[in-house]
Amino acid sequence: MWMKTVFWGLLLFMLVATTMAVEYGARSHNSGPWSWCDPATGYKVSALTGCRAMVKLQCVGSQVPEAVLRDCCQQLADISNEWCRCGDLSSMLRSVYQELGVREGKEVLPGCRKEVMRLTAASVPEVCKVPIPNPSGDGAGVCYWAAYPDV
Repeated sequence: MWMKTVFWGLLLFMLVATTMAVEYGARSHNSGPWSWCDPATGYKVSALTGCRAMVKLQCVGSQVPEAVLRDCCQQLADISNEWCRCGDLSSMLRSVYQELGVREGKEVLPGCRKEVMRLTAASVPEVCKVPIPNPSGDGAGVCYWAAYPDV
């Protein structure tokens, strides 16, 4: 008798969970808090112009003016959903690559390789002390995609 009750309880739970997933547009490949950052759902990606300038300057070894650092950090902090911050940095980085016509393994700017720029951009949350989600819980403020060469 209890097996029947458990079966019907699980079936009811799955029905409710599936209905809620459909209602809120959850998809297995794009569900969770980061799905709110998808431009297809109406999210406006931040241009992060201050971070763009900061990353370029840091990558070539130039001193970053305090005003540029402050602008970048403020723009990043202004992204209210912390789950979207790394995604917006990644979008900014891709637009820099596109603007400069960068291909894999090439210099982005004289004295700045693509890998260095990627790691520089990924560390912006740590530099700015702006929180980002970190599932590993180790307290590092570096965007997860820093480890992937295709970003």
